[in-house]
Amino acid sequence: MEVMETELPGVLVIEPRIFRDERGSFLETWREEQYSAAGITGFRQDNAAISKRGVLRGLHFQFPEPQGKLVMVLHGEVFDVAVDIRRRSPTFGRWISRILSADNGRQLWLPEGIAHGYQVLSDAAVFSYKCTRPFNPRFDAAIRFDDPAIGIEWPIADPITSAKDRSAPLLEEIPTASLPSFDPSATSIEAISGGPRP
Repeated sequence: MEVMETELPGVLVIEPRIFRDERGSFLETWREEQYSAAGITGFRQDNAAISKRGVLRGLHFQFPEPQGKLVMVLHGEVFDVAVDIRRRSPTFGRWISRILSADNGRQLWLPEGIAHGYQVLSDAAVFSYKCTRPFNPRFDAAIRFDDPAIGIEWPIADPITSAKDRSAPLLEEIPTASLPSFDPSATSIEAISGGPRP
């Protein structure tokens, strides 16, 4: 697998090795020693969501028990978004996106303190994610997916969303004390793996 840094500190793109033949394809979605070398460890819960085209889920985070997430698509295709909401982060309020699909097998690692959302581009999608902490409804939080200050360019207009996501606050409306902190010591591949990768 190949591990690549993104514009947001600590957010990584994982490009797996995919084996294809006339039967279909095969890839490893998790192997502890390989992912540990990139600082991706400690999973406590696995989830899967099935959604139809146009569904937008997010922007979600958990605080004060933040979750790191390793996300991927098992069926279909999504426009996946990470937003840095870590106070004192040099990229606070910025976002990145990647297309995740069953075909490309790509994964996105979202460290603690990153808000996450996605929109389904295919007729349907099965979205899978591993979490470093269990879901806790007391600490469940969200930011409006259409926050103009963040300015995410969602590909499908008039998304299908939940009432909770439509009524989520803007980032500027969330008290600073209710946002996670930035830890620069755990955000680069070199820092979390003990040295530069070959």
